[in-house]
Amino acid sequence: MDFETQAVKTTDYETERNKPMPSFNHGSIQANLIIELAAFKSIYRIISELSLDLSDWPSVPDISLFPWKKLDTKNDQIKVSEPPLCAIEILSPTQSFGDLFAKAQAYFSHGVLSCWIVLPGVDNVYVFSNPDDYEIFRSNEMLIDKKLNISMPLQDVFK
Repeated sequence: MDFETQAVKTTDYETERNKPMPSFNHGSIQANLIIELAAFKSIYRIISELSLDLSDWPSVPDISLFPWKKLDTKNDQIKVSEPPLCAIEILSPTQSFGDLFAKAQAYFSHGVLSCWIVLPGVDNVYVFSNPDDYEIFRSNEMLIDKKLNISMPLQDVFK
């Protein structure tokens, strides 16, 4: 594959998902978060890279949490119009915090109850309980999402 073809595919990826191409660290942190969230798999359906269409606002959060329900493997959904309980976004190297802050605001305006913004590099997670209130958790702390009754250690998320 030549460079020009690869560049076009990257652009298509980003355009289709309305988000940057994930990096090595981004993907590793996303996987680590899912592993930690597995402790809550009997309460929440944990989904990565789900296409949402919330009132004609397309988005693909890195991780979404929905109320737990059994999978219906015979009937899949390409796009989901129901807002997740929580949307988790991990900062990519080509994004700014402002990009993700604006996205968090949009999630709340579309019915999401909690939004996490994960910042590799400084190894912090911002847990927003509404558009104006958040707590910052560091990699050596226990993350607490009071709205969803989630608490989990962050020590392995950024390793």
